[in-house]
Amino acid sequence: MIVIGLTGSIAMGKSTVAAMFREAGAPVFDSDDAVHQLYRGEAAREIDEAFPGVVIDGAVDRVRLAERVLSEVAALKRLEAIVHPKVAAARDEFMRAAAEAGRRVAIADIPLLFESGSDESVDLVVVVSAPEPVQKARALSRKGMTEERFAAILAKQAPDREKRRRAHFVIETDCPVETTRAKALGLLRSIAGMIGRNQFLHARNRT
Repeated sequence: MIVIGLTGSIAMGKSTVAAMFREAGAPVFDSDDAVHQLYRGEAAREIDEAFPGVVIDGAVDRVRLAERVLSEVAALKRLEAIVHPKVAAARDEFMRAAAEAGRRVAIADIPLLFESGSDESVDLVVVVSAPEPVQKARALSRKGMTEERFAAILAKQAPDREKRRRAHFVIETDCPVETTRAKALGLLRSIAGMIGRNQFLHARNRT
């Protein structure tokens, strides 16, 4: 099974491309969704202990949490130490299930793929990208986004040029959506014919 690491900076169109892969039948592990589930479940108590006041009615308030960690490196590292191992475990289980089901390709949608070192656990890296003016316009059109918050988020992410340099494939999204779809599906078809490591299936067989 080929495991594709899908990534891209904020407002580049990564979620749109992930949805295209999913609609084409490829299993997609959504790291953001996994984090949301953790914030509503098993990680909430631990996060509340580390950052008192960010949990409301049993769930982490993402806005309050962002205010606590975006501008403080040490705080962000404490949060990552809580969340990243849990997300990685959920992703590994998802990939094992996909391998056992005989899937040819599976997608790991990971916003901080390079930053977290998760690129070492995938076969190929696909980066979704767009010119900086397009990215900024998209980001600032989002509810609650400000110039300051946008800049703070970018500061925590590897530069787009670095991601593009390290990618195996780049999908540009500054084009009509159907053009992006054609690029994504063409890439998916090409990758499906490759031979993956089946690392997740092998890991299960060794236990």
